[in-house]
Amino acid sequence: MPDQTPARRGDGQVARPAGADRAPVKPQRPSLLPAPLQGFGITFSTMFKKVTTEEYPEVAKVTKPRYHGRHVLNRHPDGLEKCVGCELCAWACPADAIYVEGGDNTDEQRFSPGERYGRVYQINYLRCIFCGLCIEACPTRSLTMSNDFELADDNRQDLIFTKEQLMAPLLPGMEQPPHPMRLGDDADYYAPRPARPAAPALDAPPAAGATPVGGRA
Repeated sequence: MPDQTPARRGDGQVARPAGADRAPVKPQRPSLLPAPLQGFGITFSTMFKKVTTEEYPEVAKVTKPRYHGRHVLNRHPDGLEKCVGCELCAWACPADAIYVEGGDNTDEQRFSPGERYGRVYQINYLRCIFCGLCIEACPTRSLTMSNDFELADDNRQDLIFTKEQLMAPLLPGMEQPPHPMRLGDDADYYAPRPARPAAPALDAPPAAGATPVGGRA
């Protein structure tokens, strides 16, 4: 027959079993209502809350000004394309959703002011995550994002947009490429922005008559 004598510690005191110091768990009082009635109570309580209804697509949804929607390939004021086929947008895309093939411009067939243009341009909206990294990588501000978000379709092939679908429409005064470059009336809009002047070196000697830092001559 096993020994029922409680174990003793080295100091002579009786060792208490593990968990003896814990407070006893109070039994939960059973609910007066059955489970189905509790569920119906939650349903009835939500019936009297204020409901927000959006009449979409009957009423068009207004997006924020900086919403990331469908991409647009922009043009110069004379109609030439801003895209120079550099493929930086495709390299910056983390989802590999952009495919670009560059082509060379000639004097007879000119599509952009640069040496090259985007001959093939495709965006796969099955992959695109609308992060905007391609917009930041574009050096000519050719690629921007519009507020158009209605891109759902039941055909996967229709969600691969080509260059013709992405190009901005021709505005009054523009001409369909290819055509030679035409300078604007106010300034040359093909020219890049002027470079900022270089900052002076920190270890350069002060100019004649200038007061050094600290006010000492």
